[in-house]
Amino acid sequence: MASANAAAPSNGANSDAKPATPEGAPPRPSTATEATPSAGPSKTTSPGRATPPLVTDHNDGINPVDFSGSVDSNHDLPTPETLRKIDKYVVLDRHGKSHTFRSLYTGRHVARRVLIIFVRHFYCGNCQDYLRSLSSAVTPSSLLALPHPSFIAVVGCGDPGLIEMYAAATGCPFPIYADPTRKLYDELGMVRSLALGDRPAYTKQHLLKSSVQSIVQGLKQIPSGLALKGGDHRQIGGEFLFEPPGLGGWADGEMTSLTSAEVQRALLAAGAGERHRDSESSLDGKDEDDKGEDKVVTWCHRMKTTRDHAEVPEIMEVLGLDGHGQPIKNRERWERAVRERKGTGVSLAGKTPAQVQDGGAAGTEAGTGVKT
Repeated sequence: MASANAAAPSNGANSDAKPATPEGAPPRPSTATEATPSAGPSKTTSPGRATPPLVTDHNDGINPVDFSGSVDSNHDLPTPETLRKIDKYVVLDRHGKSHTFRSLYTGRHVARRVLIIFVRHFYCGNCQDYLRSLSSAVTPSSLLALPHPSFIAVVGCGDPGLIEMYAAATGCPFPIYADPTRKLYDELGMVRSLALGDRPAYTKQHLLKSSVQSIVQGLKQIPSGLALKGGDHRQIGGEFLFEPPGLGGWADGEMTSLTSAEVQRALLAAGAGERHRDSESSLDGKDEDDKGEDKVVTWCHRMKTTRDHAEVPEIMEVLGLDGHGQPIKNRERWERAVRERKGTGVSLAGKTPAQVQDGGAAGTEAGTGVKT
């Protein structure tokens, strides 16, 4: 069972922001929630854009502050204390099975570097577009073939019963989990907003078409009772890269890459949309003693609007992959995606095993794309 600190399951961008318009069905009306401070990095409104909190549809004390404009959520790296606090928080897989958050990024047969992407509600067309674009440019095999084997996991804030639909709609080959309580979002400093912000390069569909598809997806879930359980429409997400501190284990003669058998097992798991490991360190009593090595967040980005994920070229750079992905027809948006960087931190993508062992400082300063 989950520890006392675990988050129990429940039923449940840019500065030039456009008018706030949610994707899919509108949130259910409720009473207004007074703004209260939240744990994690500070969150403030952009100058001249702050407004009183909007009506909220989740009066549960998690991320109660709401804005009609973009929010200046910072990109401070989560502290080791924060990670220890949320290690035992619970996420749910597509079968409704519980897993500790820690088990997503460390343990036996887990890649040394894991990028965890927090998306919005499961009906969000913008996030679905993001995963389609990312999945077309980044494959499990390309990540596991890196000098530092890497992988991706996705976390949404809706009911786990919608994961199957979400995986099919996005074509995402990576494991997808649900945090219906949104406590991980809160502790990691992700905020809530309905502001659209500028259109990113990763969106392929027009907003109207995307919204209609979201509504249709919801209507199809009426028989299952999940139509209104996609998640909080105001919750926005971000991306967090977990790595061993300095990958110091290599200096002790540890393997610098996964064996071919482990790579094959990871690829099979990814193809099934499941975990990227054989042994599942979960709260169901399976291999709970497999704690894995401690890891830290070396790079992160928090969204400021509902379509403010880090662009695909930046994600590829942070992970150490060559190229920028598939260019889009809109040259201005594509050049901006290739040029600008949203996240902050220092990824170990630019380090070789020899450099790590020798204490070399080569790395990619992901916030600027500059080699250090």
